[in-house]
Amino acid sequence: MLDIAWMRENQNVLATGLARLGAMNAPWREALDWDAQRRQTLVDVEGLRRQRNEKSREIGELFKSGRREEGNAMRAEVAAVNDRIAGLEDSLRSIEDQLRSTMLQIPNLPEPDVPVSESEDDYVVIKETGTPPAFPFPARPHWEIGEKLGILDLERGVKMSGSRQYILKNEGAKLQRALSTWCLDVLTSEFEYEEVYPPFMVQEESMVGTGNLPKFGEELYRDREEGFWLIPTAEVPVTNMYREEILPPDSLPISHVAYTPCFRKEKVHAGRHARGIQRVHQFQKVEMVKFVEPEQGPAELENLITAAETMLERLGLAYRQILIPTGDLSFVAAKKIDLEIWGAGSEEWLEVSSCAWFRDFQARRANIRYRPAAGARPRFVHTLNGSGLALPRIIIGILEAFQQEDGSVRLPEVIRPYMGGMDKIAVP
Repeated sequence: MLDIAWMRENQNVLATGLARLGAMNAPWREALDWDAQRRQTLVDVEGLRRQRNEKSREIGELFKSGRREEGNAMRAEVAAVNDRIAGLEDSLRSIEDQLRSTMLQIPNLPEPDVPVSESEDDYVVIKETGTPPAFPFPARPHWEIGEKLGILDLERGVKMSGSRQYILKNEGAKLQRALSTWCLDVLTSEFEYEEVYPPFMVQEESMVGTGNLPKFGEELYRDREEGFWLIPTAEVPVTNMYREEILPPDSLPISHVAYTPCFRKEKVHAGRHARGIQRVHQFQKVEMVKFVEPEQGPAELENLITAAETMLERLGLAYRQILIPTGDLSFVAAKKIDLEIWGAGSEEWLEVSSCAWFRDFQARRANIRYRPAAGARPRFVHTLNGSGLALPRIIIGILEAFQQEDGSVRLPEVIRPYMGGMDKIAVP
């Protein structure tokens, strides 16, 4: 959520920022109208309260002087003022509800260096690291490799749960478990993240706090009877750990990491990401979440990226770093940098980490603040998150990048201890 006071004073900047996003239909003018009504109603209420207090003092003086009849008449006037105050307070609550509802529909504004484009394909490649693999034989996609190795069963996954479902089994299931443990070990031991195990179902307020609701309600799974929502990423519960809290001085930065399933209604056209396990309704992911002081936002974004890059380099996967344009920037992100690996068999770039800085946008929605010093006025924190890493696509990357002519797949050295010393997955 944006700062309504900032919006009042910077309407031209606001309009320009929304235009860069192609979001001029966002109801920012309506929000300012509701804000004006709110402020005027507050003025009216305060004026009536002062009037009531003055009349109450006069009533006391009238009764002290024995002028009871005049005092009783003024009591009736005070009662009428109280009724007007009550009516205005009811109106104020309604106006504030309308203001909040409208503010929740306005996206975050992009940072100045975010490229402007209506297309998601106009990203900027910041750098490329490593060399995508080349093979002396026709490279196979992961769905063929996984089936031949007996570690991926797409047919039975679809039979049980419909399209975009799958089963990892044998060394495939073990590889996912090994990768998740290794990622958590790296992030907790070397990058000082504190691991948490959050709920996988959250209440509506948590989805609102991270910006998933109200805009993306149709893309999420929910239990309508109980009112729970299944998380699309660990970012949701971890960010909301501190909802409606004021964090004490010297508590920032806070860095959490969590390993959870993610549930999403992936809608993909036939022929694009349609095969295999790249776009699925349920998958596992390790997620990094940070709460920092505003001045540290840009540096902490770089720290997120460094952590994700470190793991990709140790896995031996060639990758590129891209700056996401406004046409593909999420509703809540001010800046987003993706790390992608090349799918050597499926022949497409695979996003394996998306690192985003939200400034205070989520913190305002979730009311997460901190006290810079003892007795200081609370400020809103800045939040960031990044994948560390998205496991189905890392599995794709390993299967396709390290495939051998005999159908086996060589395992990255850093994962072998987590696989019981296994150096490759062989055809049974």
